[in-house]
Amino acid sequence: MANQDVNHGADPREGIIKNYIAGYNAYDLTRMTENLADNMIFENIQAGVVTDSLEGRDAFWEQANSAKDFFSQRKQTITGIRYFEHYIEVDIDYVATLAMDLSEEHKQGDQIKLQGRSIFEFNDDGKISVIRDIS
Repeated sequence: MANQDVNHGADPREGIIKNYIAGYNAYDLTRMTENLADNMIFENIQAGVVTDSLEGRDAFWEQANSAKDFFSQRKQTITGIRYFEHYIEVDIDYVATLAMDLSEEHKQGDQIKLQGRSIFEFNDDGKISVIRDIS
């Protein structure tokens, strides 16, 4: 069982996560993906159910590239971080404005606000090997 690391001030994984989120907020796919392992896994989990899953840095880049057009503005803000031996769990506040109609309930200009968490796992090379977005 992994123990929470209370001496996290010098943990380089935090900088990698913050760089990923800064890239996300800036729509900068290169910055978002520069610290992802080639064989990384991404999962989106809502109410305990995996709603999206993909494998590979290239597949992640393609999905992120197509999804960015859905929003005219978007921002993830870290509200908490928990450090573990093999992963870091990050609490996220998410706000986005739709750039297009997605459904009858979600129209262009609507604002989406969510709170969730993301789990980032790292490989031995210090690259992100797994991202699980949970809401």
